[in-house]
Parts: sequence; C-alpha cells; structure tokens
Amino acid sequence: MSNADDFAAKKTDAEALPEDQVLTPYIPVGIYLQEAEDLFHWCQTDKDQFLAAGVAEQTINDIPVLAGGTREAQSIWMKNVKTKEEAEREWAEKAPEAFNFRDQLLHTFRYAYRNDPDIMSQIQQIAEGNGSADLIQDLNDLAVIVREYPSPIVAIGEGPELGNRSATLSDEMADLRARANGEKIQESEHKQLRDRFYTLLKQAVDEVRTCGKYLFWRQPDRLKGYNSKYLKQNFNN
Repeated sequence: MSNADDFAAKKTDAEALPEDQVLTPYIPVGIYLQEAEDLFHWCQTDKDQFLAAGVAEQTINDIPVLAGGTREAQSIWMKNVKTKEEAEREWAEKAPEAFNFRDQLLHTFRYAYRNDPDIMSQIQQIAEGNGSADLIQDLNDLAVIVREYPSPIVAIGEGPELGNRSATLSDEMADLRARANGEKIQESEHKQLRDRFYTLLKQAVDEVRTCGKYLFWRQPDRLKGYNSKYLKQNFNN
C-alpha cells in the first residue's frame, strides 16, 4: 500500500487513541520510521518465536502500515507548517503598507471632516487601536464613512475611490489573516494526528523490540537487530 493508503487504513485507530496516551517523537521522525521498517524486516526470520512468546502477528504486520501512515501524517503536518509560514510571511509583507494607508486615510479624514463633530468622534475611535484586527476593522469603518458622507472628501480634491480601496484592502487583509490563523489551528490538529500515528507505531515497535531482547539476550548476532542504532550511537543505550 502507499503511505496515503496506510494513513487511511489506520486513521480511525489513531484518532481513537486516548489523549493521555499520545506521545511526541523523541528522535527524528525519519530515522524512527526507517528503524521501524528495518525492524519489521529483521524480525521476519524470528516470527515463529515471537508468536510462541505471545506477540500477536497483527502487531508485527501493523509496523510497516503504521510507519507509512506516520510518514503521511508527518508530510501533511509539514505541508501545513509551510502554508502557515507563507501566509504569515505575506501578512508581514503587506501589513506595513496597509497600516500606512490606514494612517494616511485618518490624516485625510481629520481634515475633510474637521467641521463635523459626530464624524470626528468616529474617526477618533477608529484611530485608537493598532492591532491586526483593528487594522482590518478600521479600513472597513473608514470605507463606510466615505460611502455615506462623500461630499467632504470630494471637496478636498479626493474621490470615492478612497473608500473603495479601503474596503478592498480590508477584505484582502481579513482573508490573509484568517488564512494564517486558520492554518495555525490546522497545524496543531495535524501535529496531534502525527503524534497519534507515531504513538501507535511506537507501541508495536516497543513490543517487538522488548520481546526480541528477551528471546535473543544471549545471541548478539540476532539481538543487535532489536536495538535502536540511533539511540545506541547518540545515548549509548
């Protein structure tokens, strides 16, 4: 099966895993997956002994499927991280121009509506916030003022296009912010699913390794295949 097929085959099991059992990989995922697949192939020679020692055949057979599912879940998470970073980078590039346009509008409006206390009060309220959400709302609020009271703007040599641009920019920035925020939520969900797949895989790998160490504790040529090379090299385990 492909990694996508493996993912689909075990997704329900991964989602059903109790929250308090979910683990996060403690070694690089790519290395862990390769070791898991190596373990599956290594233990085939000893399969009858594993079954006799109480390891379910399904546990062994699940290892390559769970490895493929974990690899797919990892790829989905990484793709989402990249998408989020792209959205945040685009926001970082466009936000300064949008804030500058908002400030220019406020400057223009203070002059155009200087003789209208009610509108000046609205403008003062609009000018108070400086966050991302404030920017999006401010641009829309300023567009509404131009649309409802265009005469003072026209009188100082400007036109309704100021409001149109403000409304359009508000929509664009709102969509960009929503994509960045939405990707953050999805990123967390995708990472959690990756961790769930990894946990199921680790449970199967640990059971096979533990049994292998029990069976071959005096057979170093077989025992070596049931130890993690990464942990042995990096943590002398």
